[in-house]
Amino acid sequence: MTPLGILASSPPLLPTPPMGFNNWSRFMCDLNETLFTQTADAMSSNGLLAAGYNWINLDDCWMTQARAPDGSLQWNSTLFPHGIPWLGEYVKARGFRFGIYEDAGNLTCGGYPGSLGHEALDAQTFADWGVEYLKLDGCNVFPAGTDGRTTLQEEYKHLYGLWHDVLSGMDPPLVFSESAPAYFAHNPTLSDWYTVMSWVPVYGDLARHSTDILVYVGNGSAWDSVMENYEFNTRLARYQRPGYYNDPDFLIADHRGLTLDEKRSQFALWASFGAPLIISAYVPELKGEELAYLTNRGMIEIDQDGMAQQATLASRDGVVDVLTRSLEGGDRVVTVLNRGDGVVCAKVPVSWLGLERDCEYDGIRVWDGAEVRVQGAVEVELAVHATEVYRLRLPEDCREVIPTGIVFNTASGKCLTGNQHGKVKFEACRGSEAQIWQVHASGQLRPLAQLERCLSSNGSALLLEPCRHGDRQKWSYGISGNLKNVQTGDCLTQGTGMAKCGAEMDGQVFGLPSGVEVKNGE
Repeated sequence: MTPLGILASSPPLLPTPPMGFNNWSRFMCDLNETLFTQTADAMSSNGLLAAGYNWINLDDCWMTQARAPDGSLQWNSTLFPHGIPWLGEYVKARGFRFGIYEDAGNLTCGGYPGSLGHEALDAQTFADWGVEYLKLDGCNVFPAGTDGRTTLQEEYKHLYGLWHDVLSGMDPPLVFSESAPAYFAHNPTLSDWYTVMSWVPVYGDLARHSTDILVYVGNGSAWDSVMENYEFNTRLARYQRPGYYNDPDFLIADHRGLTLDEKRSQFALWASFGAPLIISAYVPELKGEELAYLTNRGMIEIDQDGMAQQATLASRDGVVDVLTRSLEGGDRVVTVLNRGDGVVCAKVPVSWLGLERDCEYDGIRVWDGAEVRVQGAVEVELAVHATEVYRLRLPEDCREVIPTGIVFNTASGKCLTGNQHGKVKFEACRGSEAQIWQVHASGQLRPLAQLERCLSSNGSALLLEPCRHGDRQKWSYGISGNLKNVQTGDCLTQGTGMAKCGAEMDGQVFGLPSGVEVKNGE
């Protein structure tokens, strides 16, 4: 994917997604100095630090209820008797980096002083304490009604933009983790969420984009929570690039509501996405089986790949999701998830992955490192809610990858579908080759079921026609998620087929395969 026109930092502060620990999902406000020193000591000895988990980040409730007379923040000296600067030095002496939490509004989510009106002071305070990473929440942000800012989205943009200016002007700058999109993820329409997502990669280094992952003491299904955040992340691949990462929230490695297969699935999916790997668990008591998957070298190599290409959906049918992406050096990742409640056997043709049907591919099954040879299709048996990941090596004479996968409306989840009669419409995704599209460098979209036909617009409707390379068969993909016809300038639209392009409209925002060029300003 091409980067956004303005980078949050160049060179990026985070060349690869951050890995580490945060207390929130496991402990919420039940935090103290000992929790963090014990966690750092445990991560130093149990292999997590050696595997790359090198951030120790405090979340909410670390401070006092009031600022000091000079306006600065104060740590709770009962919870942190040696002080926050001392804790930072403690974890850094063991090889870690140090992060902290604040809120862009007047109060944090836990009711402690927010940073509204104190941005520069708080940033300098954090830097003086040795903090290198700021997670900025947005629990108590309200429209100011000043300077023309009358909507909540405009106020978030103003405040996070202000923090970007402050943090990027520091020497060295702090890593900036933004939570703004999460506050728009469940609006009746997703227009404001899309709009917020369009600017967070400009301002920060990662963004938590959806609902908090289920906390340890929370009510509800932990697996449903993981799947909800997974689903949000599938909508956002066009934004990710080296230096900016979509954040589907914490790895809840010891959550009592998850089976081991479900925990492993969360980790495998997050790694396939190239997402931040931030553990929220009681690390000193993690089981050997949990540490084993968290330190799986093959998965971490995929997560930390320098291309930072997010895996996208090659196929889905309501039970099995297939995702794929490329890595530096040309290897291809295949991730197969069983979302169903029974054991499934899945067969994934290599053509669904953008690869050539007649080639033979060697590779590994990532969980156990076993060598595999794939000719025609990847075949896998999956337990309930399990995920398998393969890393395929492309031989010299079969190195071409055509971006291939579903084209889906990110609001409705429906798949663009072409039938044998040349009709094109949106239907529930069912894993059919009529719903899997090759996206060629020319701008043509061809369904795997009919590769001699191309998606075309006659000005008012969609249809499949024999490919003739005309502009009516060429499409451009914008950072907005719009799929624009080159000849007409109109946009693919669920419901009407084609319509004048609008601003972040639900019916006009689409997820496309990884590797498709994303045009800025469209």
